[in-house]
Amino acid sequence: MESLPQSILFCCDHNSCRSPMAEGIMKKLYGKATYVQSAGVKSDLEIDGFAIAVCQEIDVELSRHRSRSFEDMEQWGDDLSSFDLVVALSPASQRRALDLTRFFHLDVEYWPVLDPTGLGHTRAEKLDAYRQARDQIITRLAGKWGPPTEGQ
Repeated sequence: MESLPQSILFCCDHNSCRSPMAEGIMKKLYGKATYVQSAGVKSDLEIDGFAIAVCQEIDVELSRHRSRSFEDMEQWGDDLSSFDLVVALSPASQRRALDLTRFFHLDVEYWPVLDPTGLGHTRAEKLDAYRQARDQIITRLAGKWGPPTEGQ
């Protein structure tokens, strides 16, 4: 198991599903031990309702999340170089993170997490796809940093 970084940024395509889920779950499982944020290549979508629903099942609140892009972060003064680790959850966000951080001394990791958007026809099938993505995130977090330090 690795020790927790001081700060971590999760990123995906729109910051509306996978990266907000990872941010919320990380905060829930590992508490205030590390500074956690998320961003997307674009910020053109609102937080996904199914992501909110499956995270509520594990007592993670996402409904107040506001999507933001890498460019939004820069405009708001969040410097990518201040993060110790960037975890990309999609190929596009990995490419963008590597491009933006090529002059910084920080690690960029790619975690292939299922993109549940557009999967399933019924509400139950859609929720199953989002639960699968959520559970992949939890498995990756525990595999990297060990059992949660906060109560679940």
